[in-house]
Formats: sequence, structure tokens, C-alpha cells
Amino acid sequence: MLTAPAPSRSTMPAGSTRAALDLEPVTPTLGARVRGIDLAADLPDEAIGAIGAALVAHKVLFFPGQRLDPDSQIAFARRFGELTSSHPVMAPLDDAHPQLWELEGQGGGRSDEWHTDVTFVRRPPLGSVLRAVRLPAHGGDTLWTDLQAAYDSLSAPVRRLVDELTALHDGSAEFSGYLAARGGEGNLWDGERIRSLAPVEHPVVRVHPVTGRRGLFVSPAFTTRIVGVSAAESRGILDLLFAHLTRPDIQIRHRWSDGDVAFWDNRSTAHYATFDYGDFNRLMHRVTIRGDEPVGPADPRAAA
Repeated sequence: MLTAPAPSRSTMPAGSTRAALDLEPVTPTLGARVRGIDLAADLPDEAIGAIGAALVAHKVLFFPGQRLDPDSQIAFARRFGELTSSHPVMAPLDDAHPQLWELEGQGGGRSDEWHTDVTFVRRPPLGSVLRAVRLPAHGGDTLWTDLQAAYDSLSAPVRRLVDELTALHDGSAEFSGYLAARGGEGNLWDGERIRSLAPVEHPVVRVHPVTGRRGLFVSPAFTTRIVGVSAAESRGILDLLFAHLTRPDIQIRHRWSDGDVAFWDNRSTAHYATFDYGDFNRLMHRVTIRGDEPVGPADPRAAA
């Protein structure tokens, strides 16, 4: 479990047992660059605690100038919890790295639609660690949006409405063809072999398990319907929320450089990988950390 948020500054308060991080916030609420740390090193627990705290506070962390390979990327991500398989459906990099998914810009890893990773399973990932392997000369940026800021900026009546709603998340449109191509045998996820992509239900508003903050938990890629309302009402509510969470004033945009690593909190963000680099085969490696089942404001399991 990640520790509670730390202050958004480069030094910790007096008496803190966490290591200091050199943080450069991207915006006041979303994103921070972390300088002067080598993710391939055997980092002390204090540094891992500081990174975990910064992740919760800033939601997306960028580590420039890293020199990770598949083994060291997996080792770093494992410091924050149990790792998932590469993806419920998509094949891993190779047999030696079952946790790592290779996303190819010209293949099954474009991700050019707003989404939170793997919400179409009961327990979506806690977070993702992504590193640039091969980049185009121009284009290929990734955008993130702050789902907690999106919720906070809704009007009070709309917040009361969405606090009570649940929605279906469905990965079949995106991934059923890949599952069929693998003979209907996906990967192990939470100890079960994935052989189908039945929709799952999640709260529209997710309570963060560390901070207790509320955030929207819907995305255009995977959220298909609001439960318990008419089709027209569902479409209207989702259209409103999708437009709200993709507003530019709650987004950041990252222009990748060689050696960049991004680490984001999958419980409070959505992201979009731009496909603006033509025939170039942009290549990224992603590892995800096992998460918990999302809970809504009325759920007794929600953080206080």
C-alpha cells in the first residue's frame, strides 16, 4: 500500500523519515518531474516511500534521463506492490517478462482514446510504469487528465447525482479480436485465466483508498453505460462527464525524450496517447501494479 501524500515541494518537513525528492510540479494539482534519482539503482525504502507519497499527491510522475531495461523496469515497479500480468488479453513481451506489455504505435498499443488502464476487470491496476523505448522525431506525446479535479469542478447537484451511480466497463470492443486470435486464452489476472470479456460494474465516482478524495471513474474507451437508467439518460450523463473530464484546464501533456519514465496513479487519472507520427512505429514498455476493487462514496469500505 502506498503511503499518505507528502508535500508538493522538494524537501520534506523536519523530522520526516522519508527521503527528500527534487520535485518540479507541472501544474499545481497534476504531474511532477522528479530529478536526480536513478530508478535502476537499489533504492532505499525511504526513497520508495517518498516516490509513493509523491505519486498520490501529484498523480503522475516523470523521471527523465533513466536507463532502464525490461528487468530493471519490472524491479522498480515491484517495489510498489504485486505486479499484474502484462494485460488481461495482450501477449507479454516474452516468456521471461510476463509482466511487461510492449505497446507498438502501429499495432495493438496505440491507445489514442481517453482511458484509465484496464477498468474492464474487477480490480483495475493501482498504477502503471511506462518507459519510452523508441520515439518518433516528432509527435507521440501523452496527455493525462485529473479525474479528482474533474469531479471537484462539477456543480453540487451533478456531484450528488453521480455519487449514486454505477456504470458498465467493457473491453470487448477493443480487445475481443485479440483474445480470439490467441485461441480464446488470455493471461492470468488475479489468479484467473481470462477467457471472456464480460462487462464489469464500477462506481461512477471512485473514492481514493489512500486519501479518501473522490474522482470520476469513467472513460470514453471502456465505460459504455450508466446502470439503472434509460439508454438516452445514460448517453446524456456519459456525454456530460466525458466532456468534463477532457477539459484542457485539468490536463497535462508530456513530450517524450529518450530515457523518460512515467509513473501514474491509475485510480485518479485517465490518459491519451496521441497518434500523430505517421508510419513511425513508436514503441513503449508498460508494467502495471495490482490494484483493489473500486468503491464509491456510499460503500462502507471507502476511506474516511
